[in-house]
Amino acid sequence: MKVLQINTIYKDKSTGRTCWELEKKLTENGHECVTAFGHGKHCSENTYRINTDVEYFLHNILSRVTGLEGYFSYFATRRLLKFIKKYSPDVIHLRNLHGHYLNLPLLFSFLGKCKIPVVMHLHDCWILTGKCCYPVYKKCDKWQSQCENCPVWKVYPVSYFFDFSKKMHKDKKKWFSKIEKCTVVGVSDWIAGEGKKSYLNRFPVTRVYNWINTDVFHPYEDAKKSDFGLDEDKFTLVFSGASWVTSPQKVEDMLALADSMDDDMQILLIGKTTEGFRHPKIKCAGFVGDVEQLARMYSVGDAYVHVSTADTFGKVIAEAMACGLPAVVYDNTACPELVSEGCGAAVEPHNIEQLINELQIIKKNGKAYYSEKCKNRVKNSFSYEKNVQQTLEIYNELISK
Repeated sequence: MKVLQINTIYKDKSTGRTCWELEKKLTENGHECVTAFGHGKHCSENTYRINTDVEYFLHNILSRVTGLEGYFSYFATRRLLKFIKKYSPDVIHLRNLHGHYLNLPLLFSFLGKCKIPVVMHLHDCWILTGKCCYPVYKKCDKWQSQCENCPVWKVYPVSYFFDFSKKMHKDKKKWFSKIEKCTVVGVSDWIAGEGKKSYLNRFPVTRVYNWINTDVFHPYEDAKKSDFGLDEDKFTLVFSGASWVTSPQKVEDMLALADSMDDDMQILLIGKTTEGFRHPKIKCAGFVGDVEQLARMYSVGDAYVHVSTADTFGKVIAEAMACGLPAVVYDNTACPELVSEGCGAAVEPHNIEQLINELQIIKKNGKAYYSEKCKNRVKNSFSYEKNVQQTLEIYNELISK
């Protein structure tokens, strides 16, 4: 079987690593897999870079000025279509299509004509809406019928002057009307449920959880808190994200927690922060791209805390659980799914008092009380082997139709 993945990035961050891990496992099982990606530095013989740095820059500017995302990169997409014809995949696996790297009218016109089966993977809500990635932020449900007058039209994908959410929503519906064979895959029950409420419900919608590579994410017994500038005797909370610069509400909640927690507690903060960010109870590790280093950081924690109000899965939560950490998350979107079966707790969003109370319970019980439950939850539900196999079964079913 020959599979072509299309995604914004490759090997970096959550979706990029998922592309690389799927490619690796398919290759081990005798299949072929190539990832066509928009931008980034990682390349290999199994990748195809769609646009150049200049094309990405121009697309980014044009998208911000016009308010249209996915309507530029014309020549880059023409080259991609030539590559697809030459490679002749059995399945085309679409992941994040936003990110200033594709001409979607061209791509979907081709997909409608070539009749190659398509998997549409829901890593966020962008393909379901006219504009935004997470309508839950504004409790907006216009996307279930027709987007217009977007309440977040200046938020990513950023638009400086115009709101074209109505046009883009109509266009997405039109583009997918050309596709004959497609399966929609959500990375959680929550996002799969959102997909069933959208125009994509004319296709089968299923759920395949994101997987965790437990060859990398597991407890590292030799890891020490002092390795990362932490006090060995303090109860350690781990927070993780690619960047905290664009997440003021999450930073506000984290700081409120730090101000309220006991002096024998500390925070290890993973991810990019603003210059000069300081707090006496917080140790900033910066962005960590090395996955083994990331797993070692999780391993020295006593609990993982996730203060996001919108996640289709929350892969960092599951990665921390694979390293034996119980997690406390906000009780919305997909996060509560992950911490079921005694792996932590879900609290009311922004309720710092509840957050503190649950962390005190974990502190009292001790990390060891939860570790096996957390590791078993990952093994049973977020297995690398099993969930790749589920993906293969979706491919085979589409091809056989």
